[in-house]
Amino acid sequence: MSSVPENLQHVRQQVEDACARAGRSPAGLTLIAVSKTFPTESIREAVACGQTHFGESRVQEAVPKIEALPGSLHWHFIGGVQRNKVRKILQNFEIIHAIDSLRLASYTDEVAKELGVFPKIFLQVNIGDEPSKGGFAVEALRQEMASLLQLKRLDVSGLMCIPPAGESPEESRPWFVKLRELRDSLENEFCVKLDGLSMGMSGDFEIAIEEGATCVRVGSSIFGNRAYRVDGELG
Repeated sequence: MSSVPENLQHVRQQVEDACARAGRSPAGLTLIAVSKTFPTESIREAVACGQTHFGESRVQEAVPKIEALPGSLHWHFIGGVQRNKVRKILQNFEIIHAIDSLRLASYTDEVAKELGVFPKIFLQVNIGDEPSKGGFAVEALRQEMASLLQLKRLDVSGLMCIPPAGESPEESRPWFVKLRELRDSLENEFCVKLDGLSMGMSGDFEIAIEEGATCVRVGSSIFGNRAYRVDGELG
């Protein structure tokens, strides 16, 4: 049976080693423990080891966990965002990792204004231009970036991607580089600071860190294998 404390310690060491290879400080990296499908008690084990950032992808599943756990924790919504769930997401999560269209961003901005909140968001980019995945196409994001930045309630923290599946973690590297370069070009073009890069999961988070990730979404490497998959490949 997997041990959450031991797994978490191992993942943290991997994070530190990847940061060292990249000449980075681990302080600039947020490890999100993806707790979707896992029970509250498993999350408590991670909390006892000092883990404070957690990722969930289903509102109905997440809310009871959030209510049962310390209010000092930071919750990231990492699933696909449906318009009818936006209000509940904003009421329970600090950070949204998958805003995938201007229409959704505009609606989220409206609801955030009603609730009096200023959520942090990541703009999901379909970096591999895959029909099966959501997210902004690269050129569409360029065309709509000015409009996105005019949404006053949303704190656009950066970009997020899920690279095309490959046979080895190394195959994710070019996609992570592409997202970082896109971020850099958007910063220059729109004179805006986009510090965040949400990229990398259990199979490739070390590569993502080497290429500039500021948030990695790691679930199975911490909590063990899931009995079933949820929301595709978000963590």
